[in-house]
Formats: sequence, C-alpha cells, structure tokens
Amino acid sequence: MLSDIEIAKAFITATTNILSTMAGIEAKHGVPYVKKGNVAAGDVSAIVGVTGPKRGTIAVSFSQACAVAMVRGMLGDDIEDIIQDTQDAVGEITNMVSGQARASLAEKGLVLQGATPSVIMGKNHVISHMTSSPVMAIPFGTESGAFTVEFCLE
Repeated sequence: MLSDIEIAKAFITATTNILSTMAGIEAKHGVPYVKKGNVAAGDVSAIVGVTGPKRGTIAVSFSQACAVAMVRGMLGDDIEDIIQDTQDAVGEITNMVSGQARASLAEKGLVLQGATPSVIMGKNHVISHMTSSPVMAIPFGTESGAFTVEFCLE
C-alpha cells in the first residue's frame, strides 16, 4: 500500500497543475501535517467521498480571497452570481484535483472511485471526514490567499 507521503505527493502535483491550468494561479505547497479538529481552514470548501481498496474523503478548503481569485481566473469578467459561481468553481476544482490525484494513484496500484463533490460555505464551517483515520492536510499559498487540501483514507 502507498504511504501518506506518496498519496500527498499525488495531491500536491494535481493541485498545482489544475490551479495553474484552469485558473492561472500559481500555488506553492507547505509542509503536510495531521489536522486536529474538524473546522475548515477556509471559507468555502468542497468534499468528495472515495471508495475502493481504501475509502474516505478528499476536501479542498479556500479562503474567500483565494476562491474569488480562482473564479475570476476561470471566468474572467463573465461572473454573474459571485456566490453561485464560487460554489460551482470550488466544486469543479475539487473534482478535478480529486480526479487527477486518483489517476496518479491508480498508476501506482491504488484505484479509487470518487463521488460528486459537496460544497460548504461560511466562516468556521466543519468538514466531517467519514473515517476514523488521521486527516492529512496540505497547506497552499497563492498571491491571492491560502487554501488547504485534506485527505483521509483508511
């Protein structure tokens, strides 16, 4: 089985690729850590359930400033409803990060299926990972703010 470090590397690569390609945002990752508690690091998050030889969840949580910059990078001036567009963009980016990371993990023998993301908004909202395993968190920074990728697989 793959280690948490190998899994984290797949998420780091997928995240930096997707944000650069889809939103023109350069993201730099920090040091992964084990998350304590269940309060989200950001203001808007999406969570995806995964099944397979391991089951669990993947979440991406953006600060408000970073989420708005991402929406602007993806849509330009075509923003009609900033709240709805932000929810859609965060869900779609999370789906793409999850998909690309899972494709990379599948090449290493860990095949996971992903569900449709659920989006949660608001200050200090909670992300409930549905397993008892530790939640690994990878912080990222951008010129427009921070976000965190989390995964919990057992």
